[in-house]
Amino acid sequence: MKITQEKLPNSQIGLKVEIPAETAQKAYEIKINTLARTANIPGFRKGKVPRSILLQRLGNRYIKAATLEELVQDSLKKAIDKESIKAIGNYTLKDNLDKLIDEFQPGQPLTFSAQIDVPPSVQLGTYKELCIKAEEKNYDTEQVENWLKERQEKLATLVPVEDRSSQIGDVAIVDYQGFLISEGKVADQPIEGVEGKNFRVDLEKGKFIEGMIEGIVGMKPGESKELPLIFPEDYPREDLAKKSVNFNIKLTELKAKELPELDNDFADEVSEFGTITELKNSLEKQFIESAKSETQDNIHNAITEELTKNCIVDLPDTLIQEEITKLLTQTAMKMEEMGVDLSTIFNKDNLPKLRENAHPEAIVRLKKILILQEIASVETIAIEEKEIESKSNELKEKLKGQNIDLDKLYVTVKEQLMVEKTLNWLQEKSEIELCESGSLDITSKKDSDVTEEIIPEV
Repeated sequence: MKITQEKLPNSQIGLKVEIPAETAQKAYEIKINTLARTANIPGFRKGKVPRSILLQRLGNRYIKAATLEELVQDSLKKAIDKESIKAIGNYTLKDNLDKLIDEFQPGQPLTFSAQIDVPPSVQLGTYKELCIKAEEKNYDTEQVENWLKERQEKLATLVPVEDRSSQIGDVAIVDYQGFLISEGKVADQPIEGVEGKNFRVDLEKGKFIEGMIEGIVGMKPGESKELPLIFPEDYPREDLAKKSVNFNIKLTELKAKELPELDNDFADEVSEFGTITELKNSLEKQFIESAKSETQDNIHNAITEELTKNCIVDLPDTLIQEEITKLLTQTAMKMEEMGVDLSTIFNKDNLPKLRENAHPEAIVRLKKILILQEIASVETIAIEEKEIESKSNELKEKLKGQNIDLDKLYVTVKEQLMVEKTLNWLQEKSEIELCESGSLDITSKKDSDVTEEIIPEV
């Protein structure tokens, strides 16, 4: 068997394999003998079908195709072993299969070409003494105030209002219908799905489509009103995006919120603390730590962004598809925790689009992890077993009661610790300039941000 090897882009190896005539003939005869023993031909017992009848009933092309399939697979396996190729995933036949079947003649040499994915190669560029700009997240006292206000809102008592108009901060109960506007004419029938009765609207700026809250503010209970509005470009229903609509709205009830006092009783109800002072101190500490953590994440993200500019990674499709599967699995788990019915999203109709949406992020994530792994290898940055054990035990405690694949857990924990340790090492070797939050044009996104884009609007 003659083998010609060629390096291809995207971490692939091209193989041109020439199968000797005697090998092709032998494979063909073995396939005929196998089919003669196993084929169900009416009028003949198994194993007693004459060769001429077998060829007549099954057809020579079918037998050639069946022979070729096994012959190609067996020849590729031998070629990979002989050339010591570290193959991952399955092969891709470069030749047209129908043409190959036509060309295949038992007793004559057969040549075919295939592509095989191999482990990715990483070419490291500059990774030491990087000059990095990253946004610094600072603690803002308003974070504590906003947290307390949100809890006050949840515990608010709704008091009916009859003697005044609605205002920001109220809760409006409305009946509404939406009618499309086309060429200045309002449709006779309401838009399906854009109507409701006794619908609660919290009168807060920025909620619902633009102009809705502003239109309801100032109405009195029992009053009706028409609001000509426009659905936003990013409206979930694509058939309504950017369309003009006339909303018929009736304010049936109006309620004001009476917020509980920020006292010790309030702290006891919303937290584990007995006094409002203890609660505020705890919140302040949490937000300060969160700001530090976010700043650290920004530094690490800036480092990985710079690394992807300086380093070259040749990625095979096999790894990309595996990463897409991993990404979608993580997203599905998060959505399941939120109580989302996964069957409405992760089904055979949506899956191709889900994988397509996840493709860019899978490439970004793979490149980052492979670059960091290569740096860790070159710089002999190692993770001790006791570190892995400690982190694994911590995760086991959090996942108590769930089925855990311990082997996968070990690999995941080791990878996470390696990434963190390598990034910290790179940070020590780099010049970091912290900038005001929002001052940099950040084009990269965290994984948690990107997962939202993986799910198409339905």
